[in-house]
Amino acid sequence: MTNIFNTVAELCSFIISSCTEDFFVKYSCISFSEKMRNNEIVSSRISELFDGKNVKQLSDSDETPAFFSKLNDLSLELRQKKDYFAITGLIQKLDEALQSELLRKIESFQKDDFSVVLNNNRESTGVGLLPRCSCIWERKHRLSHSYNRLDNFLFNMLLMENSILGELIDKHFFLKKELFPNFWERRFLKIAATPLRLERGFDVLPYSADKVQYFKIAYKEEDFETENDLIWSKILAASKEKCDILVFPEMLGNPKMVDFVSKKLRDLPKNERDSLPSLLILPSFWEKKGNTVTIFDKFGNIVCTQSKQNPFRVEHGGVGYLEGITSSLVVNIFHFEGIGRMAILICKDFLTTKYLEQLMRCFKLTLIIVPSFSTGSYDFRQSSDLCAHDDCNVVWINTCAALEKGKESNFETIGYVRKRISRTDDEAQKLCKMPICSGAFIGKCEHNCIYYENIYGI
Repeated sequence: MTNIFNTVAELCSFIISSCTEDFFVKYSCISFSEKMRNNEIVSSRISELFDGKNVKQLSDSDETPAFFSKLNDLSLELRQKKDYFAITGLIQKLDEALQSELLRKIESFQKDDFSVVLNNNRESTGVGLLPRCSCIWERKHRLSHSYNRLDNFLFNMLLMENSILGELIDKHFFLKKELFPNFWERRFLKIAATPLRLERGFDVLPYSADKVQYFKIAYKEEDFETENDLIWSKILAASKEKCDILVFPEMLGNPKMVDFVSKKLRDLPKNERDSLPSLLILPSFWEKKGNTVTIFDKFGNIVCTQSKQNPFRVEHGGVGYLEGITSSLVVNIFHFEGIGRMAILICKDFLTTKYLEQLMRCFKLTLIIVPSFSTGSYDFRQSSDLCAHDDCNVVWINTCAALEKGKESNFETIGYVRKRISRTDDEAQKLCKMPICSGAFIGKCEHNCIYYENIYGI
């Protein structure tokens, strides 16, 4: 089906480069007579796309030389005539006709370590196509009231524009179906999040390079065993509660943590491993100019690692210091039918509006996970409200280890889940706060804080 996806990409690229936002506004209110004209054009030239009056579901057997020749001829003709309404109508017909094939592609992609786009002309068209996983809390006409774009009219294909993505490099993971075996029965995700501990377990070291003041993190090796045992205890606690995703905060990992958790997971009996959270978002740790989160699945596999892209800036004694990380530019997107598209934005990444908007707009994210190490919650709350506007839920978890004297009022909430709710739901349900324990303000940490929240469909 690559030829068909290449043609769709070419048509999308033509519309995107040729039409202003005003066109998409007008097309959203296309007249009945114009819709009939578009249908007649397509049905008269490519009858194989229809079964009677209905759009037919295409399969590999339909992609014959004759079919592709007709599709290619019509595509070239409509572009030469600059018949934008008819081109957009053709794109919609192909999006509808490929629905079953795209669901098969999802099943195929679930068997791969990672997936590439469906079209092989992304570089020349500036457009990438993937199957668009559904989401039980996403509106069908998501964003149509706020963004005037071509993908407002597509429901089965995820349209990714290179012009929006910029220099970022996207990598896609279609999560295995058996990771969330009961999702469609329950129709909700159970999230666990933990601030982990009050103790930092690392030193912040300032240094200068290339005329800039930086800081780096040095971990205390004598604490690794205790820290890793605590991390494992949280994994087991979330397992008892039958959670789907467990999220840890930023910075509180260490260089020995990944191997420790990997061995623990491999050593578990299969029945115990099956009850683990489907995804483990481990604490990030700072190493070799990178601040990196490792993501495990419950089978003990490392799905991927996500690096922080935007360095944090801190002031000490009136002097500014920049986090000494180097951006990898790689952003990992996790796909799952019913959940949609997930991404992990580490602390400052979530607060960097341009970066957040790039990912939101390019991938139509439906869930963002935000591990942080921050002296306050206000800015995270503001960014999460932007996400809710776009049908995207947010899980944010901070850590008591970031608490500084004099800033206690910033820590009434140590995390929250920001959910999209129905217009008939109680407003109080949209922001589920995780209150900090009282011991944190007097330097006492019992290491037992873990919070649970469900994200339901609408």
